[in-house]
Amino acid sequence: MPKKSSFANHSLLAAAVTCLLPLLALAAQQAPPAPAPGAARTGGTGSGALAAAPGAGPARRPAGPQDARTSEIGLGLTSPENPKLPSLILIGDSTVRNGHGTGSDGLWGWGAPIFDLFDPDKINVVNRAIGGLSSHSYISQGHWDLALEIIKPGDYVLIQWGHNDGPVNVPGAKPIPDAGLAPGATPPAPPANAAPRPVMTGGSLPGIGEETYDAPDARTNTTVTIHTYGWYLRKYIADVKAKGATPVICSLVPRKIWQDGKIVRQTSTFRGWAQQVAEQQHVGFIDLNDIIARKYDALGEAAVDPLFGDPHTHTTMAGAVLSAEYVVAGLRALPGDPLAADLSDKGKLVKPYSGM
Repeated sequence: MPKKSSFANHSLLAAAVTCLLPLLALAAQQAPPAPAPGAARTGGTGSGALAAAPGAGPARRPAGPQDARTSEIGLGLTSPENPKLPSLILIGDSTVRNGHGTGSDGLWGWGAPIFDLFDPDKINVVNRAIGGLSSHSYISQGHWDLALEIIKPGDYVLIQWGHNDGPVNVPGAKPIPDAGLAPGATPPAPPANAAPRPVMTGGSLPGIGEETYDAPDARTNTTVTIHTYGWYLRKYIADVKAKGATPVICSLVPRKIWQDGKIVRQTSTFRGWAQQVAEQQHVGFIDLNDIIARKYDALGEAAVDPLFGDPHTHTTMAGAVLSAEYVVAGLRALPGDPLAADLSDKGKLVKPYSGM
């Protein structure tokens, strides 16, 4: 069979390139420009995230697995504004930083308004929380390694996990009740023809022991070793101390779930486990689950409803402000009131928490 001439092949290639050039030019015209250095930042919260273009919707994460650094750039996470100053670094889930931290759908985490309670000339406030993650997945997806890059001696690191730590479906194990369900409620039954639920690897095992469970991770197509909630908290504490910084454990902020006129606490699960680990490791503990629940109890259901932007988990700005003030009240109640000198004039108005 005769061979096609190289000239014919080159002619076909040239024709293909000629056809593609107009499409490439059109794509270049439609592509959004990259943000310029020093672009305007969002106001009101001191979050340090780049502001969205007027009329633009919130940025979305690309589909499929991506590396942690790329993900954090997309979410607008930042490093300390002034590396020469100490930092207060926030680690947690969407109740600390919701979405891109810009109040999408009116939902805010307490890590946004807490900026206003500290003096930026004395301390950086760096919100590294990511919605949807747990004490386990924040580590396994690489975000904790990136946070450790910016933690230095003299920093304080607030760590709050629990809302997303429960969905590990270990065969044969009793599941932790979903804290998002009303007391006594059960999840809706799956359809009769539904496939068996796979093992979920995003959360942690219950308790504070050394138990582990190996399970296939659909996200990475590998086998992942899952540890207990307490094991992960101990790792955060040890890693922060190794950096010469000070860890502080916070129990998870309460959901808006009422029972007999009181907000339900997670005392037998994540609140209790966080306190046990903090006491065993001799580190600061802020019991946000109980402190804020006490405030909600005092306010009553009608007054608490406007503090939430969804049925029971995420707060409006008013709710986030209340939570942030109690975080600072809890910090001020730690021995020696260690960050008192770094508070703003507004922050100094918040008194150390002494019970209600």
